[in-house]
Amino acid sequence: MSKLNALMGWVDDRLPVTQTYEKHMSKYYAPKNFNFWYFFGVISMLMLVNQILSGIWLTMNFTPSSEAAFASVEYIMRDVEWGWLIRYMHSTGATFFFVAVYLHMMRALLYGSYQKPRELIWIFGMLIYLLLMAEAFMGYVLPWGQMSYWGAQVIISLFGVIPFGIGDALVEWVRGDFLISGATLNRFFALHVIALPLVIVALVVMHLLALHEVGSNNPDGVDIKKHKDEQGKPLDGVPFHPYYTVHDMVGIVVFLMVFCSVMFFMPEGGGFMLEYANFEPANGLKTPEHIAPVWYFGAFYAILRAIPDKLMGVVAMGGAIAILFVLPWLDKSPVRSWRYKGWISKIFIVVFAIAFVLLTWLGTQPATDLNTLLARVSSVIYFGFFLLMPIYTKIEKTKPVPERVTGGH
Repeated sequence: MSKLNALMGWVDDRLPVTQTYEKHMSKYYAPKNFNFWYFFGVISMLMLVNQILSGIWLTMNFTPSSEAAFASVEYIMRDVEWGWLIRYMHSTGATFFFVAVYLHMMRALLYGSYQKPRELIWIFGMLIYLLLMAEAFMGYVLPWGQMSYWGAQVIISLFGVIPFGIGDALVEWVRGDFLISGATLNRFFALHVIALPLVIVALVVMHLLALHEVGSNNPDGVDIKKHKDEQGKPLDGVPFHPYYTVHDMVGIVVFLMVFCSVMFFMPEGGGFMLEYANFEPANGLKTPEHIAPVWYFGAFYAILRAIPDKLMGVVAMGGAIAILFVLPWLDKSPVRSWRYKGWISKIFIVVFAIAFVLLTWLGTQPATDLNTLLARVSSVIYFGFFLLMPIYTKIEKTKPVPERVTGGH
């Protein structure tokens, strides 16, 4: 043991391993009252690792060319040993990654985890979310099926609405050709496999460093650093390790049980996760009957389609994402958690969640008159939630916040 300690001492003199471990794990105090909603941060990290590892194995047998991409995916599915499992780990993993991220964001909305002093944590989180959407879109194009091809056609053409000829030049630049081709596929492969994952991992590190600098929020929105014992340890906190590392294992195991059930028994998700049109090779001369994005882009695609004017539709879609970045400055409430906010905030957040889920579903459905009407109403609710926030959070009556956390273990 003394030799091991001596070795660790030698390493610590040159690299602060023990100091880093203590700061971020064994001596990082997290609130005692974390609940179900707090599983999804660590689950998001787990799914990121799953995507990176399964992605590395997929690239070993994938050929990024318009002639061979589709066939190489079929080869992975049929001929590579356990290839089908790795491919489904990646495709199902993308869906479950977004499920975890959306629930993680919802928790931040419920408990005000974006409020001072955690604005930077939220900004890093939103940058991760934005890059995840770009990463998922580019990965979606790679199998080079019908929906991959036509989905790319629709999304890339949106840049064309930028006036003064800038849009057309930008579309051509993104495609790398006059139309969607092998050049587009190749550059998307490079971005999907190398560039974006590097930036996402760097942002995740920044997200965690910012979190551990100011400390974790909790369901009560109470600052646990206010009440400490004589040793300077928060009275309402416990060391992250071993308490939450063991606690989080429960959530991870349950999540993985659901993940594996879907991956083994319904990997296409009824066409929501892997569209049936994408099992046909890309054909620029044959348009699919209904072009729709994967479900995790559905809400923003529904907002885009809800507006008849193409330029305004693109502006609204961009605005729906951009407005999330300024959320910390829109909320004027003196309390963080929705437990202590007024009834207006509670109604707004529930209606917003319903509208977002409805928009997500509408984005995957054909644009009928009823669906368009529902998308327009839901879009108004979506923007209303954020734009009216400075007013209703300021005027509503809030409940008194307790001095100490409630419901601790």
